[in-house]
Amino acid sequence: MWFIKLIGKLKFTGFVCFFIFVIFFFGPLLNLLLLAFSGEWQYPDRLPSEWSLTWWTFVLQNDAIISSIWLSFLIATIVTLISLLICIPAAYAFARIQFPLRRFFLFSFLLTNAFPKMGLYVSIAVLFYQLNLMNTFVGIVLIHLINTLMYMTWIPSAAFENVHRSQEESARDVGASPLKVFWHITLPMAKPGIIVASVFTFLSSLNEAEGTFLVGIPDYRTMPVIMYSIIADYPSTAGSVFSVILTLPTILLLVAARKFVGAESFANGFKLK
Repeated sequence: MWFIKLIGKLKFTGFVCFFIFVIFFFGPLLNLLLLAFSGEWQYPDRLPSEWSLTWWTFVLQNDAIISSIWLSFLIATIVTLISLLICIPAAYAFARIQFPLRRFFLFSFLLTNAFPKMGLYVSIAVLFYQLNLMNTFVGIVLIHLINTLMYMTWIPSAAFENVHRSQEESARDVGASPLKVFWHITLPMAKPGIIVASVFTFLSSLNEAEGTFLVGIPDYRTMPVIMYSIIADYPSTAGSVFSVILTLPTILLLVAARKFVGAESFANGFKLK
């Protein structure tokens, strides 16, 4: 009898913890949505006293803001494609080739996230000034690539390691060339990890603000950079609208990855040996 009561208490505790997690996770998002569509909302009102699309109209009819949105998506797409071309061969090399200082070089990709990024960006800006890359599209792409190297190297490397060598060797035994083995065996099996890395790379580039502001101002103003100025100069409702716009790609990409890759395969992209 005591065991049944214990199980019941554990279930109740688990339900309470889950409920608290849902409130903690979805509460700010719900508040953000309400604020984005509110016309007037003052404390202590629990809900907006007036609903309005005024700030959505302001955002979507402002040519500078629309240009910043398109620029953000363009940069994120280019950065993702370049990262794939550069990092996938590197990730395969880390997973399959034993060479001196392998672990050191793999660990070095974490250094960009080991300390405040602004200090790193200032150091890079000094170099960019010497190379005439400040206030250029190329400079912005390069500064975004620095932030994506970890995602596009570590996660695909783990995905390649999860591909058993015996499967590659079986294909080699029947006469397949190394390139065919990689293209038809290794790459498809590592696809979930590569998709995971691509999603994180795209979102990381889409939300990058500090490096873009330092390197791209005044000619290149992406969506996060514009968002900072809107939050400073306009009511919080305008910032909420921008936040929703920034959040939507995250949700859509994760839903698409979940649909086309599957939850189990999607999770395999994070498995490390």
